[in-house]
Parts: sequence; structure tokens; C-alpha cells
Amino acid sequence: MSDNINSEFDPFLTAIISNRVEGIVREMTFSLQRAARSAVISSARDFSCSICTGQNELLAAAEGLPIHIFGSHMQTKTMTDFHEGDIHEGDCYLHNDPYTGNTHAGDHTYLVPVFFEGEHMFTTVVKAHQADIGNALPTTLDAGAVDQYAEGALIFPAVRVQRNYEMVEDVVRMCRSRIRVPSQWYGDFLAGIGAARVGERRLKALCEKYGRQEIKTFIRNWLSYSESRMEQSIRKLPKLSMTNTGTHDRFGTLLPDGIPLKGTVEIRPEDGMIDIDLTENIDNVPCGFNMTEACVQSASVAGVFNSIDPTIPRNSGSFRRINVEMREGAVVGKPKFPHSCSLGTTNLADRLVNLVQSAFAQIDANSGLAEGGLGMGAGIAVVSGKDERSEDGTYVNMLIMAGAGGPGAPSADGWPTYGLPVIGGLMYRDSIEIDELKHPIRFRFLRIVPGTAGAGRYRGAPATELAYGPTTDPMQAIWPCDGTYNPSKGVRGGLDGTCARHFHVSKDGEETELPNVVDLQVKVGEYVHGNHATGGGYGDPKTRAPQRVLHDVMEGYETLERARTVYAVALTGTAEDETLAVDQAATTALRTANS
Repeated sequence: MSDNINSEFDPFLTAIISNRVEGIVREMTFSLQRAARSAVISSARDFSCSICTGQNELLAAAEGLPIHIFGSHMQTKTMTDFHEGDIHEGDCYLHNDPYTGNTHAGDHTYLVPVFFEGEHMFTTVVKAHQADIGNALPTTLDAGAVDQYAEGALIFPAVRVQRNYEMVEDVVRMCRSRIRVPSQWYGDFLAGIGAARVGERRLKALCEKYGRQEIKTFIRNWLSYSESRMEQSIRKLPKLSMTNTGTHDRFGTLLPDGIPLKGTVEIRPEDGMIDIDLTENIDNVPCGFNMTEACVQSASVAGVFNSIDPTIPRNSGSFRRINVEMREGAVVGKPKFPHSCSLGTTNLADRLVNLVQSAFAQIDANSGLAEGGLGMGAGIAVVSGKDERSEDGTYVNMLIMAGAGGPGAPSADGWPTYGLPVIGGLMYRDSIEIDELKHPIRFRFLRIVPGTAGAGRYRGAPATELAYGPTTDPMQAIWPCDGTYNPSKGVRGGLDGTCARHFHVSKDGEETELPNVVDLQVKVGEYVHGNHATGGGYGDPKTRAPQRVLHDVMEGYETLERARTVYAVALTGTAEDETLAVDQAATTALRTANS
């Protein structure tokens, strides 16, 4: 047990209060999802809530998205640094500055300092991905933005939007005059502040119940306990230095070879530490793919947590045992102003999560993960256009309708609802019916594509395919899909996943294949369709249990041809009459011959 834990440490009371704090985060989460107006928040749950201490340490995050919440404390520090001596009860601050602790400009974060008996005890944090933030293009994810000026977003570096619980209307007017569909934004804005205020009220009640000193003791002991758990887990790992690489897809003539990634994960069990060295990555690039410091930290930490004891608390206590080294002015590092970080939360961040978690697979056959599926394709596009039914006469929404397939693991197959590595299955998918009711759009299909998963002893998840188009007026669709040219890798003999592919279909049915980064006008009668990428496999496919292969064929995840060739499993019967069975003797002979 860490020396920082109080000698009168009460494990029962600590567990009770920690669960109460987690419950407060969940109540904040439910409040925002119920109250928000945009589908990307209310349906897809592209937001996260957390609680930080008054000393800017992440205390609790419940089920927040890893890319959002593992850097929450960096934003609260910006608030306390910028407003030192002028932070008061009743304040609320809006923060979306990618250079001072935020993930990217598209994530509006609401920070509410919580006071008890005159002391700043906590800060509630609500971070929500916006449908629009006033960018030059109707998207918060602009791959082609050469810098932050071209990106065009309104930037709020921990700007006060409420004082003494009263709104600062000047800021609201700025946003309503610039952001598309302002009524939708304002509804989300009020919902975000409301969720943070819910947390404030519940934390005050908690302090009233237990007293200020007991809560301060809990904070110190909970973070020290979390650090101790992390230290103990690392001490059980072998001493290793694991270097891993990856490559983001090319981007037109600007990045014809893509963006290389390199990282070294060093496990030091004697010190109970993990070091992640990312200093060998290239300089910032003149487009929107640059990562932010918060995203580098969050993605690196997420890759570690994906690979260790899942019961270890995720907070600043356990973070003390992970050291991330990055370089200023690097594409995977601290960005140098004014480089754009429009896609800081996704493309390279996804590659970085994969790089770290797959490095752990080098330890042994029970460690790490394969690479998860990559890319925000048509199923995660930002769509916009005219809608005479709406208050503003227009609409803009980020679809979360389909995502990439999850990675194979040492003892489990990948999840079809994984989404992206930075999401880890924690977001929801839109309802087709609700999206069609809210916007003039029609979906033709949403389905699994058999035979696309990265094969392995435990396979990645198969691809999801969809198609949609506008119903009344042309629709603009924008997406920046990594994983179109460079697939997610399998590990320990597992095969790579399937790449994404997308098409624009004309009124007469002619298909035109699209590049990875798309900004497309889709006319009425036309539609887009395509599949997202899939996760890599874990372990040799020919060691997969034959009954699992049979189950995949019966459920439509796998094809008969791949079952017999890639997995070397002999199946009898036909899928149509559901009489498939494994011929065990033939399978053994086939695998022996192949080996």
C-alpha cells in the first residue's frame, strides 16, 4: 500500500464514497443525454463527464470516452491558471482550445468549480462533441485545414460563460451568430452546463454528509490506492522494451506516403513504471491530422489500460505510473501554433491506441490486443443541408451509424459495435428511424459483411456496411476515413483486418469509388455506400476452435470459403438448410497438412 495512504485508511468508507462519486458522474451523463438537442450527443452519446479535484487531478470518469476524459485534469488546470484568484462559486467556463489542454476545437467542455465551506474542492467536467462550431466547412473534423485560421473555429480558452449562476450573454451571442443551426447548439450548450451543475449539487451534498476533512482524506487515499494498484500490476510484468510502428493513410498530394508513427513502450517492473517514448515522430503537418497534448496523453494511457488489469481505477493516481514522452512541434506530440488539430481525437489517436496495445502483445500470448478497426467513414460522416421543417431552415449532424470493428484479444473476439480505438465501444449508435425523422435522409441498409474480419485464434469484428442519401434537397457529406489503404494489423500470427471502401452512386446506378477523405455533394436520387474497416486477429487462425468457426458461418459473420481455407475447418452441409457441422477428423487432417 502506498505510503501516501492515511494510517487510518478505511477501505469500506473509501469504497462507499468512490462509488458515490462514480454515481454522480453517471447522473451527469444521463442528464446531458436526456437534455441535449443534437443527435450526436442525445443519440450517439459522443460526450463524456468526469470529476476533477480542486488540485486538478482526475478523480472519477465512470464510462467516459477514453480520448475525452484521460486529459480532463489538463483543462481544469488551464482554468485555474488563467483565472487564478478569480474563481468563484457560481462560475462556469467554456474550454475548447486545443493548445491549452483540450482535445480538439470540436469538443466544447464546460467546467464548473465546486466550493464547500469556501474551499474549491472539485471541478465538474462535461465535454461534448459538437455538430458544428463555426468552422469554414460544416464539420468539426476538417482534414484539409492547413492551420487553425483555415479551420475557422471559435476558440474559447477557459472563457467564463456564467458568473454567480448568471449567463454571460456576450459569449452566447458570439456563438449564436457564427455557429450553424444555432438553436441546436444553444440547446446542447444549456444541457452541458446543466449536467455540470447537477454534479455540483450532488458533490456539495456529499461534502455535507461526510464533512470537508473526511472528503479530503478520501481524495488523497483513493488516488494513492489507485497508484498502488497500478504499481503492483506493473511489477508483475516482465522487464521489456517494445518498439512498434504504424502508418496513417496517405492524403492526396500533400501526404502521398501517409504519416508514419513510432513509439517505444518500456516496462520497468523494478520501479513499477511504464515509459512511452514518442519523441521520434515527424514534425507537425500542414493539415488537420495533428494531435494535441491531451490526445497524445489520453491515447497512450488508453492503450496501456486496454492491456492490464481492468479493475485498476482510471484516475490521476494510476496515471502517476505512466510516463509519456513527446516532442513539441510533432504530429504526435504538443502542436505548435497555428497548426490545425481538427482531427486530433481520431485518426492518429486511433493509430496511437493501436500502437501501444499491440506492443503489449509482444509479451506473450495472453497479453495486449490486436489493432482495432480504423476510420470515420460514411457511417460517421457529418451531413448537412436544407430542412424547411427545422427552426433554422437547415440541419447539420454527425452521424454515428456504423463504425469500425474491434480487435481480436487473447480470449475474446472483437466487438462489431466497437466504433474506434479512441471510443472502445463506449458510444451508442444512432437509431436509423430517429435520424430519418430528424433530418431529410433515407437509409437503404445497415448490415454486417461476412468474411471481412481479421482472422485469428480470436478474430477481429467483421465490417459494417451501409447506404444512405437525401430525400428533398442535396446533402453535403464529409468524412476523413483512415484505414482505407493501411489496414489494422493482426498480432501473434493473426491476420490484418479489411480496409474501408466507399462509393458514390449516381441516379442511374453508376458507382464511383471515393478516396479516404471525402467532401461530397449528394443529390436527391443519389446515395453513398461503403463499409468501415475491421479489427485485426489475435493468434494463428488455424488454432481457432472449429466450433467458433462454425458459429461464425451460421451467424453470417464468416463465409464457407474462408472457413475452409483461412481457418482450415472442414464443414459439412449448407448454411441454407442450417445443417452445417464440423467434420472433426477432416479438420484435423486439413490442419495437419497445412502445418
